[in-house]
Amino acid sequence: MSSDWCWKQADLIGSMFVPIILGSDKTTVSVATGHNQYWPVYMSIGNIRNNVQCAHRNGVVLLGFLAILTTDKESAKDAHFRKFRRQLLHSSLAKMLESLKPGMTTPEVHCSLASFKTGAQSIYTAPADGLDNGTYGRCSRDHTEVLVEEFELGVLWDEYGLVGDIVPFTNYFPRADIHELLSPDILHQLIKGAFKDHIVTWVHKYIKARYSENEANIILDDIDHRIALAPSFAGLRRFPEGRGFKQWMGDDSKALMKVYMPAIEGHVPPEMVLTLQALIDFVYIARRNIIDSNSLNVLDDALERFHRHREIFEISGVRPNGFNLPRQHSLIHYHKMIRSFGAPNGLCSSITESKHIKAVKELWRRSSWFEALNQMLLTNQCLDKLAASRIDFASHGMLRGTCLSYILDKLGLNTPVHNAEVIQVRLEDEPIDIPHLGHNNHVNADLEADADQDAELEGDAVAGPMVIAHVDLAKKSGEWSTKRIYADLLADQIGEPELTTHIQRFLHDQLHHSDSNSEASKSGTGSSSALPELYEKITLYTSAIATFFTPSDVSGIGGMRYERIHAVDTWRNGPGQYDCVFISTDPTVEGMRGFDIAQVRLFFSFKHNGVHYPCAFVHWFKHVHNSPDENTGMWVVEPETREDGTRFASVIHLDCIFRAAHLMPVFGHEFVPTYLSYTQTLDAFRTYYVNKYIDHQAFEIAW
Repeated sequence: MSSDWCWKQADLIGSMFVPIILGSDKTTVSVATGHNQYWPVYMSIGNIRNNVQCAHRNGVVLLGFLAILTTDKESAKDAHFRKFRRQLLHSSLAKMLESLKPGMTTPEVHCSLASFKTGAQSIYTAPADGLDNGTYGRCSRDHTEVLVEEFELGVLWDEYGLVGDIVPFTNYFPRADIHELLSPDILHQLIKGAFKDHIVTWVHKYIKARYSENEANIILDDIDHRIALAPSFAGLRRFPEGRGFKQWMGDDSKALMKVYMPAIEGHVPPEMVLTLQALIDFVYIARRNIIDSNSLNVLDDALERFHRHREIFEISGVRPNGFNLPRQHSLIHYHKMIRSFGAPNGLCSSITESKHIKAVKELWRRSSWFEALNQMLLTNQCLDKLAASRIDFASHGMLRGTCLSYILDKLGLNTPVHNAEVIQVRLEDEPIDIPHLGHNNHVNADLEADADQDAELEGDAVAGPMVIAHVDLAKKSGEWSTKRIYADLLADQIGEPELTTHIQRFLHDQLHHSDSNSEASKSGTGSSSALPELYEKITLYTSAIATFFTPSDVSGIGGMRYERIHAVDTWRNGPGQYDCVFISTDPTVEGMRGFDIAQVRLFFSFKHNGVHYPCAFVHWFKHVHNSPDENTGMWVVEPETREDGTRFASVIHLDCIFRAAHLMPVFGHEFVPTYLSYTQTLDAFRTYYVNKYIDHQAFEIAW
């Protein structure tokens, strides 16, 4: 939190400033056995960088649990009970933070409060029935106190959105004005709110109002089928039945946002697609790890487009009374709030949502379920102490090597190694060397162990050093081809008769120091008489690991993440999976103009004259236009074919691959055949969108 508000506070107090960040939300640990609910309160400090928060490196700790009051139905609406419940919340928070109060007045290390989970408290003076009409200023404590003195409780709530009969917990602390300290929340305001609860709902209302009941149901079923046809991708949740399920989680809304726009195109007016494009652009820009003045300008442009295009919902009758919606109104204030509190991704409630799993849900499952709260609190304390102990032991060099290496070193039988690149401290969040990622890349040890045991681990955070992008073959060769095989025999097995020639052309390019992804290599032309002979067997692999820098996604401490790229003829006892990739064709050009798209059909490696060549055999796609599609903002590609209808193919060096790419079909106005499966998607359509919304790193490179 290195923003205007922090600098202003630091200047006022003249000492080190430590903002205290609070987050709280109810969570359900068991639906089937009685809806057991808990209300944890989490705490962090604003001095932690966003990359630490996004890496979930214990930057957020459990502070305690709030009481969840229950009563009978008759008393639930009683005014006295509701007042008691509200005041209990604020009094409990004040008690939890009581020990920090001396630090807020003593000029050594100065603390102040900031909350990142917004509630019903009003922070702006806009009237409840005209949020987007005119320009209104921010509320203040003095302004609120005057309103409380002058108006009755009913008027305060109806006209100003204020609950006037409670004392906010921030009133107990200096420089803690609740009107100033409610920061933006991407998950609940933008993703769950403006996207899922608003736009998705409005689209379905439009379809039901525009068509007869039977026609509307057919269209909605087709949209669900389109969503289900999204090809597999690392980290992408699948929707086998579309969006028709009841309990939506935050990750479900995020996953739907990645594939929803192509699914509705053709069934709704283009203005609705443009509205959705502007909103998702706004979300992805606000999610950036670092936001500068240029980002804020682009953010304002996305907001202007969103407000302009959403009028289609009012014109079509879906929103006849306009858009008086607090969560959409919050978009107006993101520019100012970002300048005040910094990039919102370090303050998003998705961080506390993830903390629910480790601090509440897993511990509840491990308890005896009898008076589980005490057990959960004790376990959290023990885990925090163990984590602190390991950090202390590591800082004193107590976790280097093994007990055996220590004894051998003391006996003079072993030479100690002090190179940090050779010895890695094996902590939970510390990197260790992984052979398949090479010397400069690391993966969490527990994650890699799981990857060997469970093929479903497709991507996760990487705790290693920062590199822009790197791809390497998987640690083990494919189980279906454990033996090395000659290229001619493999060509017959996979139905690619020119495979050997492609490998020879690739080797010719490598030996003559030319670009292996040149037009000659790509098109399969060139002098066959000069091609080198291939005598060595080749080793096949079912996947490769792409490691890349993406600090705006869930990543390691250095902003790194890895994903698995598949090229296998059978996957999970079903059809094969052949993933698509970004191929770097012109590093001097930014955006998609510097990339081509290809589908990997085979990962393999071979040796020639003692030199090892890691390769991929790919089928190429070509750009349909010289610019992105106007309605969706995504580039359109199509399979590149020869005159006889066969696919353009070539062998490329693994270094040409930047990372995996996700393609979504251009469905158009046609209905999708119900017999199609997502495993057939990449072979069943004429054109595809390069899905830049699959994650934040793709959004930054596929523009």
